[in-house]
Amino acid sequence: MTPDQPVQTRHAASAGGDETDDYVQLSDIRKTFSKGRVLACDDVNLDIGQSDFVVLLGPSGCGKTTTLRMIAGLETPDSGSITIDGEDVTGLKPRDRNLAYVFQNITLYPHMTVRKNIRFGLDMKTDLSADEKRERVEHAAGLLGLSELLDRKPKALSGGQQQRVSLGRAMVMEPDAFLLDEPFSALDAKLRDQMRVEVKKLQRELDTAMIFVTHDQEEAMTLGDKIVIMDGGHIQQVGSAYEIYNEPTNQFVAEFIGSPSANMVEATVVETDSGLVVENEWFSLPLTGDDPSLTGGETVTVGFRPEYLELDVADGQFELDVTVIEPHGKDDAVYLASGDTEFTAITEQGTITDESETLSVRVAPENVWLFDHEGQRLR
Repeated sequence: MTPDQPVQTRHAASAGGDETDDYVQLSDIRKTFSKGRVLACDDVNLDIGQSDFVVLLGPSGCGKTTTLRMIAGLETPDSGSITIDGEDVTGLKPRDRNLAYVFQNITLYPHMTVRKNIRFGLDMKTDLSADEKRERVEHAAGLLGLSELLDRKPKALSGGQQQRVSLGRAMVMEPDAFLLDEPFSALDAKLRDQMRVEVKKLQRELDTAMIFVTHDQEEAMTLGDKIVIMDGGHIQQVGSAYEIYNEPTNQFVAEFIGSPSANMVEATVVETDSGLVVENEWFSLPLTGDDPSLTGGETVTVGFRPEYLELDVADGQFELDVTVIEPHGKDDAVYLASGDTEFTAITEQGTITDESETLSVRVAPENVWLFDHEGQRLR
């Protein structure tokens, strides 16, 4: 998969809220830096519903944070347009967009109480009465479990509580959408898990679009109604957690999503009297149904999830040597090899116990994907 190749930059995902998927729209967005020498985003098209929880996911440098900053108005696209609720906001300054941005680093005023930190934006940007401000602050604090902490200073709060204060400061502004840039990265694992649940509940309660940036696929899969996979500045696929896991559009998505990563091995398409098969030194898999995109002699990449590699079976297709057994709670990740080629399987805990064992293994044809030489999904 070449990094400059856009794939399915507009995709109607079935996941998401009941509102139409055009509340926030990015159309043909392109952004470069260093006088055009560095491409950050290109051909980005994305529709976000008013009630969607959207997660931008991808490796470092893929363009996800730049995309979020363009929605916020912190960066201006070289071309393309951004609309919110039908209004073109492409050229508007951040203060003129009714959006709330929660940054990666927690930014609270240490000399102010929680109450004053949450109320800060209301004091600066609104002419609400004191009673209206108090009602908004107390309502947000109640939703976030901060009611008993309103008179404390930030130094008396845990990291998770401080991040909730940041969310509260955004909530009271009643924005059209929340933009969150890796807001849990500074928290420990337990707090991150707690905050994911809290933010998911909060989004459901507020019924407001949230656009969340992360490089953590577990975070993305647990939070997002709609997950946007990015690489090389392009959107690779948009879909629910189940869609991107089970039906990846291309080889990049197949390998990026899932831990351990999907197995990938090269094979050749061969014509036989009974139809096409893909074969290599390990297996020969029949291809069911007619597929005009495949021809005899073509080289393809065969991909399959570790859970579909069956181990220690009587009707095995090939043999692999066990190299490492890695406990993963109720399951084990079993790493295997044939010469220099490595495979990974997921099995029930304790099924395979001998790291020097040679196993007979198989993979069912219906559980494999095929990709062409550019990494595009064939079937």
